[in-house]
Amino acid sequence: MPTRWGDNDAYGHVNNVVYYAFFDTAVNRHLIEHGVLDIASNRIVGLVIETKCTFFSSAAFPDTVHVGLKVIHLGNSSVRYEIALFRNDSDEACAVGQFVHVYVERATNRPVPVPDAVRAVLESIAA
Repeated sequence: MPTRWGDNDAYGHVNNVVYYAFFDTAVNRHLIEHGVLDIASNRIVGLVIETKCTFFSSAAFPDTVHVGLKVIHLGNSSVRYEIALFRNDSDEACAVGQFVHVYVERATNRPVPVPDAVRAVLESIAA
């Protein structure tokens, strides 16, 4: 994912909130590309209930951020992802985070089991 001019903050690096947007984008893009997320019409959706990030070095515009994504826990109605962000061609992560989805019925926001098709996609990247 390319960084954008507006991602930089007053300190000259990508602001911390942008890293969370990278996480959200990476997870949802993965689900969309594997055909299990239609953000407009899915009856069951994953809601973010927890995120965290550990920073190791700074990214800045005009860097390119590469993303590593894996599932570290797959429960009945939830999934915990681990996401590593790499700046340009670096082999060392500039940030590592976790991101938790709980699957809910969109109409009620009540937890439901992870749909079978989603579960299959998630199992394919489970650590």
